[in-house]
Amino acid sequence: MSVRRLAEKQPSSFAFTPANLEWAKAQIAKYPPGRQHSAVIPILWRAQQQAGGWLPQKAMEAVAVLLGLANIRVLEIATFYTMFNLEPVGRFHVQLCGTTPCMLRGSEDLKKVLRRVIGDAHHVTTDGTFSWIEVECLGACVNAPMAQINADYYEDLTPETLTRVLNELAAGKTPRPGPQIDREFSAPIGGPTTLTDPSLYAEADKSVPPRALHDEPAKKTGDAANLHEAAVRKPPVADSTDPRRH
Repeated sequence: MSVRRLAEKQPSSFAFTPANLEWAKAQIAKYPPGRQHSAVIPILWRAQQQAGGWLPQKAMEAVAVLLGLANIRVLEIATFYTMFNLEPVGRFHVQLCGTTPCMLRGSEDLKKVLRRVIGDAHHVTTDGTFSWIEVECLGACVNAPMAQINADYYEDLTPETLTRVLNELAAGKTPRPGPQIDREFSAPIGGPTTLTDPSLYAEADKSVPPRALHDEPAKKTGDAANLHEAAVRKPPVADSTDPRRH
């Protein structure tokens, strides 16, 4: 992972809104005495949301004061986890997966689209609408290539569909997240490919669930372990060197 540094231009102050401060205190209260520092990540996340998608230095310092931590401890956490953005981002921040499955399925072509529409990575468009970075695996490998835009995943992307998604966002529309091809979630392309024989589900009595889905016998509760009969120990079997065998 490359070195992550704070942005050169920083706001002069940061203060949690009353609602966010109340929320942060509720997170802290979830932890037992002496463990309140464990709330640092969710509170940093809320600070990033309030600041417009990135973490200014003053926001980190506000979190440190709230939790009674040294500033350097919060800085260490914020610079380690790439979910925290250390520089301003656009209203729509595109995180393009560049790990092997997505690369093999065309993420390099998607980079060309992002450079054409937005500019170089870490660049924010002049109107503040878009920014993008390349990230490691986002966990949707079966639907590669994919990108996360704000909180939504857009999968099975092509240069054409990514361009359409960006254009719709720029126009104030809400493009449909998830697979951008004809499949549901991570289901096979083209529909089911296994257990498709209708006879698997044929039943003379329609009130009885199909056998292929009937698993009640496997779910029957057995006897408690302490009700089982004690095992009877068998006498040891002598080996061939035992003189009693001769």
